Amino acid sequence: MSEVLVLIDHVGGEVKKPTYELLTLAARLGTPSAVFIGDPGQAAGAAEKVKAYGAEKVYAIDDAQIKGYLVAPKAEALQQLAAQVAPAAVLLPSSAENKEVAGRLAIKLESGLITDAVDIADGGVTTQSVFAGGFTATAKVTKGTPIITVKPNSAAPVESAAAGSVEQFAVTISDAAKTAQIVAAQPRKASGRPELTEAAIVVSGGRGTGGDFTAVEGLADALGAAVGASRAAVDSGWIPHTFQVGQTGKTVSPQLYVANGISGAIQHRAGMQTSKTIVAVNKDEEAPMFELVDFGVVGDLHTVLPALTEEINKRKG
Repeated sequence: MSEVLVLIDHVGGEVKKPTYELLTLAARLGTPSAVFIGDPGQAAGAAEKVKAYGAEKVYAIDDAQIKGYLVAPKAEALQQLAAQVAPAAVLLPSSAENKEVAGRLAIKLESGLITDAVDIADGGVTTQSVFAGGFTATAKVTKGTPIITVKPNSAAPVESAAAGSVEQFAVTISDAAKTAQIVAAQPRKASGRPELTEAAIVVSGGRGTGGDFTAVEGLADALGAAVGASRAAVDSGWIPHTFQVGQTGKTVSPQLYVANGISGAIQHRAGMQTSKTIVAVNKDEEAPMFELVDFGVVGDLHTVLPALTEEINKRKG
């Protein structure tokens, strides 16, 4: 079977969960092979992790010529690898950066591109959630090598032991690809919580919090979840924009989404309604969010959430 290239999503060599999801999906299309772009000294450690999820090979690309520049060098590196391997498809985790990389790669390979897929079936048929999650669409690349970005939490990672042999792949990055250089970066303060767009569980708060996110954060920490917010909470200055879920914020698709004190305006629903299970806590029994949920609680979040958090912590032992 032809190889399917999966770009490893990692931070300092620590492989992130979306990579394992993509390897599981890649097995439907061919033989999964992972691509590690980073410090050569971290490649072996990453290979040990991804081989447990079906990566037969791990192509290690030294990022010495890539780091410090925006997207173009990474696209060029993937193009050179694809030209040698002739893969059945190239899969990348959906993110702002990776979608830009995927677009450039598709142009370089003269291939079709599909972004933000939420599933890939046998034969390369993808499913996408469109029009603010109101509809689903299926699509398939008909020209060249399919380039597909997939949203986090689109598949449950399935362990499948493989060789995971590491092959060094040397790339030559053109000067033209180095025209957009990163000259400064502001590191985010570590919260200990998962990244919002990748989290399996998201606990969000809205206008109903009254600006006090203590109960929301307490439940999130008990569940090992990320914290999100509605636009109303962000516009009120209660929480930074980086936490906003919705049409003008981030799109999430966790296994569990808990909306607290959020009315459920269409702009917010657009960013979370593909969540697998949705729970809402709201004092207003007429809140539009209740039309969307799997489970709803009519009550004060400042009373409901602490009680729920206490029970979860009690059961955790």
